[in-house]
Amino acid sequence: MNNNRVGLVYFLLKRSLDLVLILLGSVVLLPICLIIVILLFVFDGRPVLFFQERVGQGGRIFKMCKFRTMNFSLQPHSDIDLLENDPRVTRIGRLLRATAMDELPQLINIIKGDMSFVGPKPLPYIVEGPESGEYKCLDQVPGYAQRIKVLPGLTGLAQIYADKDSTRRNKFRYDNIYVRNRNIFLDIKLIALSIAITFKAGWESKRRIL
Repeated sequence: MNNNRVGLVYFLLKRSLDLVLILLGSVVLLPICLIIVILLFVFDGRPVLFFQERVGQGGRIFKMCKFRTMNFSLQPHSDIDLLENDPRVTRIGRLLRATAMDELPQLINIIKGDMSFVGPKPLPYIVEGPESGEYKCLDQVPGYAQRIKVLPGLTGLAQIYADKDSTRRNKFRYDNIYVRNRNIFLDIKLIALSIAITFKAGWESKRRIL
């Protein structure tokens, strides 16, 4: 079987897995989303959702959707890699981030084909540099060209195994390991690990709780 056919089979399996998981999970996730919307509206006010342009496959820009977890601030932020115990994060937002429930609206992006369940984390084109207050273009980070060969994902090697405060370059190394070794069995394993981290509320730990 040539590489093109292998790639097509993997794409079809991966897309099928995404849609099947959304279909099976909708019975549980829709009521959870409704509860989150009510809690955010009552305690944090509007808007409930947070929209931001992110870089997708091939460098294409798409609008990603999340539940809002931060207070309004005059200071710009990328909503990525916040400080530990960041004061801008609301009480409900802290719980949502620890369990990754703030990511649930991204299921819409998966249905649209902007994202997959597994892949590199979708990032803004302008990201924070290695020093506080420094910003740089995403394509200036080594490994960028490799990581945009695939759809970004809710979870992935970097999201699970990289320290929360690890450098962007180091996280890209994990992303590129995934790109080189991706297969449907690896995707299923990463999804299972992500579910375990969610139940342990370990997504905001400096090192993931596995």
